[in-house]
Amino acid sequence: MNIVEVKGKRSKRDFLKLPGIIYRNNPNWIPHLDKDIEAVFDTRQNPQFKSGELKRWVLYDNRGSPAGRVAAFINSNIAYTYRQPTGGTGFFECINDRQAAFMLFDTCKDWLAERGMEAMDGPVNFGEKERYWGLLVDGFDKAPPYLMNYNPPYYKDLFEAYGFRNYYNQFVYRINTNAKLPPILEKKYERLINTQGYRFEHLKLKNIEKYAEDFMHIYNDAWSKVHQNFQPMTRERALQTFSRMKDVFDEDLVIFGYHNDRPVAFFISIPELNELFRYVNGKLDLWGKVKFIYHRWRGKCETIYGLVFGIVPEYQNRGLESALIMSLKNKVCGQEKYKYMYITWLGDFNPKMIRIVEHIGSTRAFTLTTYRKLFDENAVFERHPVID
Repeated sequence: MNIVEVKGKRSKRDFLKLPGIIYRNNPNWIPHLDKDIEAVFDTRQNPQFKSGELKRWVLYDNRGSPAGRVAAFINSNIAYTYRQPTGGTGFFECINDRQAAFMLFDTCKDWLAERGMEAMDGPVNFGEKERYWGLLVDGFDKAPPYLMNYNPPYYKDLFEAYGFRNYYNQFVYRINTNAKLPPILEKKYERLINTQGYRFEHLKLKNIEKYAEDFMHIYNDAWSKVHQNFQPMTRERALQTFSRMKDVFDEDLVIFGYHNDRPVAFFISIPELNELFRYVNGKLDLWGKVKFIYHRWRGKCETIYGLVFGIVPEYQNRGLESALIMSLKNKVCGQEKYKYMYITWLGDFNPKMIRIVEHIGSTRAFTLTTYRKLFDENAVFERHPVID
């Protein structure tokens, strides 16, 4: 077996087609869009390259067939915020062979160590946490939501045999949109909307730049108190993110909360696009777009994908979580359009948010693990700190 850095057309093609080899007999697997994956590795599209670097490789077996792939990356703004400078590894796919997997992991470790890293997290993304983040360890019997990692059960054994340890778990919950919510949520909602200064509104695409800026302010206020390696969002990145998602936004599914016109909370949801992308086989070319539009017209997308909550710290514990949930439910309840909802990316280090989501009747659908590998086996390993 030998490992080749992705540079030319053949290695790039093999990097993209390898998942189709690994999952060809798995009915639950839905391929990521090639264009979404390639955007991560494009210096023109991914702002992470301004403060970081990346390499990716393909592993070939003795017959010259692709047998594995992986990427390694460093974001200098984040790497040095940990006790051990920490890089990342992601986009791992591999046949069920420990030697092959360890060759891929060793390649990442050596590349990162040469650049001063002492640990690596994986599988993670060279970019936003809501996509390509974590290893699936529970929920293999269901098709994954859009942008969520999906993998065979044996990947867990490969990661842990190499020495990766559980840094934190992240959960995805599922609920019926017509589920009866606890009365306390409606009381909190009514109290807030009747309190002077508070209001809740749904996204208006014609004012998307305004909402992108509101999102940026809330995001920076909220996450700076949560993540020890927080990197503030810029206006440019917020506008880029919202512009990129403009075609998939449903105005009913995005809610902002304000207090005296200050943006203080948001709940960002989108239609669960994998219910449509399962028909395009990873290719959103002209024919893929035709199939996407056709199946959307047929009503094949009946699930909401709740991407992220955000609440400014001084406004937490005031019932804003309940108000956001009730605002969404009041909008979609009774419609035939959406029947289910996923609420995603809840880390086990945030027990308060988990309690809220479970209190409304959600059930856990998927569990993913973000692992950390310390290069010094004698170094002290610490899990992600719990949010107070």
